[in-house]
Amino acid sequence: MTLAALELLLVSRLARPLPGDVAHRPLRARFTENTFLNFTHQVPPRPGAVLILLYEDGDTIRFPIIRRQEYAGAHSGQVSLPGGKSEPGETAAQTALREADEEIGVDRALPKVIGALTNFFVIPSNFLITPIIATIDHTPVFRPDDYEVAGVLSADLQALLSDDAITEAEIVAAGQYKMIAPHFLLDGAVVWGATAMMLNEFRSVLREALP
Repeated sequence: MTLAALELLLVSRLARPLPGDVAHRPLRARFTENTFLNFTHQVPPRPGAVLILLYEDGDTIRFPIIRRQEYAGAHSGQVSLPGGKSEPGETAAQTALREADEEIGVDRALPKVIGALTNFFVIPSNFLITPIIATIDHTPVFRPDDYEVAGVLSADLQALLSDDAITEAEIVAAGQYKMIAPHFLLDGAVVWGATAMMLNEFRSVLREALP
């Protein structure tokens, strides 16, 4: 299937009600021990957005994911979609495109936004994230920002759609919490947590949209 044909199917499907938490829930990681973390926040969640940027690479449709640099924070070193917090006055789409421009060097003027998935609350960091879906009419040359991005990976859409795409493994979160993490393996990287939950909604939408 061409990207143009997929775009038409997605636009139609995204106009209807989305699966939301029904798709998020199966990818939620769980503690292996009796561990309880009480995340309480004194302020409303901060708005943010991530970008699922679809492009053709030969006969394959792909989207970029990034490995974040190591830093003192909840998402250090994780694999995620390009994105971040919104600036005052920005729409979710503007945030996603700006962050992709800043993080992986995709000119924010070039992608075509075709819709959004369900807002997702990332509890540890107190963000309310909108996943934005866009297409671009060429294979991008990524230029990662060295400060934020350790590397750019290219996820094959078929790997996300595969019947055996979801597996489980024990991971150690934040360097100390053992968890069983349902995840995707995309371009050799384990994608779990909030990113996997958002991508599973995208996977559900794709499977409903495709003939």
